[in-house]
Amino acid sequence: FPADRTTEIGQLISSYLLREKNLEDHTIHLLFSANRWEHVPLMKEKLHQGITVVVDRYAFSGVAFTSAKGNFCLDWCKQPDVGLPKPDLILFLQLSPEEAAERENFGHERYESSSFQEKVLQSFYCLMEDKSLNWKTVDASQSIEDLHREIKSIAEETMQEVQHKPLGELWK
Repeated sequence: FPADRTTEIGQLISSYLLREKNLEDHTIHLLFSANRWEHVPLMKEKLHQGITVVVDRYAFSGVAFTSAKGNFCLDWCKQPDVGLPKPDLILFLQLSPEEAAERENFGHERYESSSFQEKVLQSFYCLMEDKSLNWKTVDASQSIEDLHREIKSIAEETMQEVQHKPLGELWK
């Protein structure tokens, strides 16, 4: 489940990220949240079937990016996502802003500047202070094979631990 750019909301988000459309900051934040809520019924259905759901980014990314803009507090940014399915594991793939800037296609989308990414990183660190969530930091500068091995190991361990746990709600 990455951000879905195929729905009407997703298409608006995509055109905003590609700098084809300008949207007011509160509006784009709420649209990202709405895009997540669009997927909740399908996510819950899969989870109840015993299927592991992997989400690329999710609410934490939205909160970190919006709060990095400076005129938003974390609490306001979290509110639209209160009640979303709570993840059993949040993997934070850590890469320095300098290393990220060296990656192919960096800078093509809105928000892809090193100074802004540094602010986003600080917002993520604030979010990681929430001990009710299972954050694990992984070094994303290692080889793809080593990164894959580490993520697979952490994921398998977590799946064993939460096998019989009920689905929680985010920030409730």
